[in-house]
Amino acid sequence: MEKIITINSLDELDKVARSVIEALGDRTVVAFDAPMGAGKTTLISRIAAQLGAEDDVTSPTFAIVNQYEGERTIYHFDMYRIERIEEALDFGCEEYLSSGELCLVEWPEKIEALLPEDCMVVRIEILGEEERRFVIR
Repeated sequence: MEKIITINSLDELDKVARSVIEALGDRTVVAFDAPMGAGKTTLISRIAAQLGAEDDVTSPTFAIVNQYEGERTIYHFDMYRIERIEEALDFGCEEYLSSGELCLVEWPEKIEALLPEDCMVVRIEILGEEERRFVIR
């Protein structure tokens, strides 16, 4: 099932984070499909905060993966710098994705072949400076 949420301000982002968490069910991998600057990391920070993480959530562009602790362990991936799927395999991406912990993946198209079939996809569309449409499926 697909859910569409449109926001006019970043002040409304917490409701999107709640919707993502509520829609997870048994799924543990979420792929964020969005262009540069759409707010992937900002949404992930709100999801982590809603799950009790007190860490500063920043994009793991150079580290590739950050770990946050809250009600559950959260792995935050930024695959932007991955050029070959072998690079993801080298750092153990498959083990993270199959760990049962929550895995939030930016630039998922770089590792599409490794994503589980039941992966949740959150597409973010830029409508204006702070306006966004989120399609959760």
